[in-house]
Amino acid sequence: MKVVQCWDDGITADIRLIEILRKYNATATFNLNAARHSPQRKPGWEYKGTQVTALGGDELVSVYEGFTIANHSLNHPHLEAIPVEEARYEISENRKQLQDIFQQPIDGFAYPYGTYNDAVKELLKEEGHVYGRTVKNALPTLPAPEGPFAFHPTCKFNAEDFQEKFEQAKTQGGVFYFWGHSYELITEKMWEDFDACIAGISADPDCEWVEICDLFA
Repeated sequence: MKVVQCWDDGITADIRLIEILRKYNATATFNLNAARHSPQRKPGWEYKGTQVTALGGDELVSVYEGFTIANHSLNHPHLEAIPVEEARYEISENRKQLQDIFQQPIDGFAYPYGTYNDAVKELLKEEGHVYGRTVKNALPTLPAPEGPFAFHPTCKFNAEDFQEKFEQAKTQGGVFYFWGHSYELITEKMWEDFDACIAGISADPDCEWVEICDLFA
């Protein structure tokens, strides 16, 4: 079974998360918004009493070294709710800036808030992307039933039925795709459980970590 994962928003908790991923040789894609990163770290919002802080632009390359970066729009708007040309700018400009920063192709896209419409899907295609990730839960199959620009993940990393869906996907021999935000890991127990989860997947002979874009090669 192919296993893929992605993480949104480019925040400081990604540093600890990446330490775990590297420990177990797990691949991952990080979905970033270039405009959210000031030269240095910048406090953002609170999540369940925990401060969420965006990574500084001066540390992005070193933090994400060796990992795949994907487009999450420039400013994280509801793309379907703004004029088409404004949405195009959000998509194309963020892709350009991320490619300039990381010196790697930016082929994937994660919809801000998971929302989109047909016009936004067409923009992704026109601007050179390979897929668009939603937040609708499904057991991914290839080719994607609704096309690559409505590619639904299996579940979030903290879903109550994560293990059940993992086993179901493995039985079907398909794809298991989870996602999340590292700021949702707010207790030591959650971090320990996540470490054990990644370790277990990496040790499973029936599982192979792959890049999301490779699914559409």
